[in-house]
Amino acid sequence: MFNPLKMAEMMSQANKLQEEMKQKLEQTVVEGSSGGGAVNATMNGKKQLLKLKIDPAAVTSLSGGQADVEMLEDLIVSAVNDAGRKADDAIQANAQAMLGGLNLPGLG
Repeated sequence: MFNPLKMAEMMSQANKLQEEMKQKLEQTVVEGSSGGGAVNATMNGKKQLLKLKIDPAAVTSLSGGQADVEMLEDLIVSAVNDAGRKADDAIQANAQAMLGGLNLPGLG
């Protein structure tokens, strides 16, 4: 039998879990890198880029050639994508930790 009070309680718990998850994602910080550490990208769990660090040696090695600039651009894209993958992993791990006990499909 449908119990509206139970449904309201479940919705309240779901909203609380959602808020906790949002806060956790804002506090989660991951770092991706490329080029043996020449480029590092720091991202939070909401997949917002927080910081981009380029080793000065990677910049000083640029001789002004288009190929060098394109290589640096590729390293930046790769580092950001690496950080994004790590953020996805953190998001999934946080979701499993918070919701795993509920036996929801797709959460482990």
